[in-house]
Amino acid sequence: MHMTASTRPAKHNDDHAKVLPGTKGAHLTESTDPSSVLRVLDVRVDTVQIPDVIRVMERWIEAREVCRGIAVTGMHGVTEARHNPSFKKILDAADLIVPDGMPLVWLGRLKGHPLERRVYGPELMYAFCEQTARKGYRHYFYGGAPGVPERLEKRFLEEFPQMVVAGTHSPPFRPLTPQEDEGVVEAINRAHPDVLWVGLGTPKQEIWIDAHRNRLRVPVIVAVGAAFDINAGTKRQAPCWMREHGLEWSFRLVQEPRRLWRRYLVYGTKFVFYVGCELWNERRASRRTQGT
Repeated sequence: MHMTASTRPAKHNDDHAKVLPGTKGAHLTESTDPSSVLRVLDVRVDTVQIPDVIRVMERWIEAREVCRGIAVTGMHGVTEARHNPSFKKILDAADLIVPDGMPLVWLGRLKGHPLERRVYGPELMYAFCEQTARKGYRHYFYGGAPGVPERLEKRFLEEFPQMVVAGTHSPPFRPLTPQEDEGVVEAINRAHPDVLWVGLGTPKQEIWIDAHRNRLRVPVIVAVGAAFDINAGTKRQAPCWMREHGLEWSFRLVQEPRRLWRRYLVYGTKFVFYVGCELWNERRASRRTQGT
C-alpha cells in the first residue's frame, strides 16, 4: 500500500533556505537579525520552510551534541501559550518553532517574512523520511492510539524499504507511573534513534518533550501531533486546496466535533481577537513613532 498523492510533500522553493544549527532556545538563522523571527502574541515562530527544517535536522544528527527539540505549532499552540505562562516557557525553550498553520503564514507575510507555505507536520515527517531513507537514520515513533505507530512503521517501510525504524510505542491514555516512565526512557535510549517523532497532541507532546529531553540520548525530537494518524492512514486529511487556504480546521471539525470543537471554535475565536488587538496596538505604536 502506498501513500496517497495528497500526503506527498509539495515542491518547495529552496532559494531562501537559511537555517543553521543554533543553541537551545535561540532561533536558527544565519544571523541574529530579529527580522528572521516572527513573534505572534509574544511567541517566537521561526520563519522557515520544510527544506530548511530537514537540513537543520540532518546537521543536528551529524553533530549529536545535545538533544534538540522541534515544535510544529499553529493557532492552537500559540493561543495555549497566551493562556498558560508555563506552557509558553516550554514552547520558547524549543530549539525550533515552525509555523504549522496558515494564520501564522498570513501573519508572517503581513509582517514582511517571505513564507511561501506552512510547515505542515505530516508533510514534514513524510518529506524527511522520503529524502533521508537511504542514509540509515534510525526513527522511533512515540504516540498515537494502540496500533497506530506500528501501522505508521508498516506504511513507511512499504514506501521506503531502506528506512530504519528503531522502535515504536503507544502510551496509555493516563499518566504513567514513575516506573513506566523510566521504562519508556530506557527503551528509547536502547533503540539509539536519530529522530524521535512524538505524536501526543498539543500541548501534551511539547510538555512531554520538555520533561524528558535531558534524559534522552536522541539528537532530534519532533512534536508532530496528528501526523501519526494521517501518515498511517487511520484518519483522513483535508484536501490540498483546503490545507493551503486555511480551511483544514473545518474539515477536521466535521470529522471530530466532540474532540475539536473547543480548539477551533473557542481557541480560534480567541486567537483572532488577540491577534487583532496586537496588530491594532502595533499600528498605533507605529503611527506615534512616525509622528514624533
